This record gives sequence, C-alpha cells and structure tokens, in this order.
Amino acid sequence: MNNILEIKDLFVSYGGVRALQGVSLHVEKGEIVTLIGANGAGKSTLLNTISGIQASKSGEIWFDGSFLSRKPHEVVARGVVQIPEGRQVFANLTVKSNLEMGAFLRNNKSEIAKDIEYVFSVFPRLKERENQYSGSLSGGEQQMLAIGRGLLSKPKLMLMDEPSLGLAPLLVKDIFKVIRKINDEGTTIFLVEQNARKALAIADRAYVLEVGKIIHEGRGEELLDNPKVQEAYLGIKSS
Repeated sequence: MNNILEIKDLFVSYGGVRALQGVSLHVEKGEIVTLIGANGAGKSTLLNTISGIQASKSGEIWFDGSFLSRKPHEVVARGVVQIPEGRQVFANLTVKSNLEMGAFLRNNKSEIAKDIEYVFSVFPRLKERENQYSGSLSGGEQQMLAIGRGLLSKPKLMLMDEPSLGLAPLLVKDIFKVIRKINDEGTTIFLVEQNARKALAIADRAYVLEVGKIIHEGRGEELLDNPKVQEAYLGIKSS
C-alpha cells in the first residue's frame, strides 16, 4: 500500500462523551475515500482531529510517512487542507481576497496569481464575482469559493466535510464533477458526505462510521450494494 494518510486506534472525547472509539483507517495516494454515517456519528470530529482543530485522547495520525503535527498551520504546511462544513468563507472579504487567504503560507506571488486563475477556470462564476463580497454569494457559490480557497494551499490531501449540504440538486451534480476533476489532477480526497449514494458512487473505497466506530469498509460499489448500508443510508429496505 502507498498510504498518504493512516489513522491508528484514534480515541477522541468531549468531556465524558466518546466521540471516536478506536478508529483506524487509511487513504492511499490518488484515491477518493468516502466516510459516511448518521448525524452525530463522529465524521466531522474525525476531520477536525486530522486537521489539528480537535485534540485526541490517544491514537496516531500519520501523513505521507511520518507523524502529523497537531498544530493546524503545520498540518496545512504539510499539504493537508480541510474544506469545512458550512463553507465558512470570510464574508467581509471579496472572492479574490478569500482565495488569497488560502495561500497564506505561500510566497511566490506569480504562482499564486496563476493558481487563482486556475480556480476561476474551474469555477467561472467566481471569476464573474471576484470583487464581490463573499457574504453576498449564494450557498453554491460559497461552496465553490471554499473549495477554491483550499486549492490555493496546494494540498496533497483535501478533507471535504459535507460539500453538497444545502445545495440544489443541479449544484450537487456540479460539485461532484469538480471533486472528480480535482482528484484526476492529482489531489487525494477524503470525503465526508451526507449524500451517501453520490459519495459511494464516486469513491474508490469507503468506510461507515457509527457511534464513533468503523462498522463497514470496502470499495465504494461494494458498499452501495451492501443491504445493511442500503437500508441505513440509502433508504432502500431489505426484501
């Protein structure tokens, strides 16, 4: 295996509540790996722990062959970026300034400018709105901006937390096309997504998290065909 991310026996608690209970998983370079589960299962907690936002009680997180720092800015510097749930764009900054914030650890202005133009090529609507304040964008446009801002950090691994949440079906389709494009161009994706059907369809491999524990894993199409997964997450009742 050529793992870019490896998590070993990870425990995370909030006070007396065990949010993650011995989670172990891996993501190989070049993959799209999906994590699905019900609300409160611990999916966002896992991403936040990888990013250094949430402290762990015990366990190990390895990235690209060595321990991953627990300081968020060092995590980003290593090549791991999180696209947060709810977009969390800087509402009082313009679209272009938001993108520039994604490059805060970079110094080469010409390369940054080149990458901003790349983001505008992926999301033409952002180019049309580059001088517009981000708080005035639609939800779909803010999601595009959040992804674009993440790309400006030149990530090796992109953690995506519910990128389709609250979006119209046509925009959901567009976002999944972009996820595939980003992956095809060399960025590994670890995807948390409430639209289990689309997430499993796009995934090389997938895990199911339930009450802080991994209960199923396999190739995306295998879990799509798993009767227990179908009933719990796809709304398909077993006959």
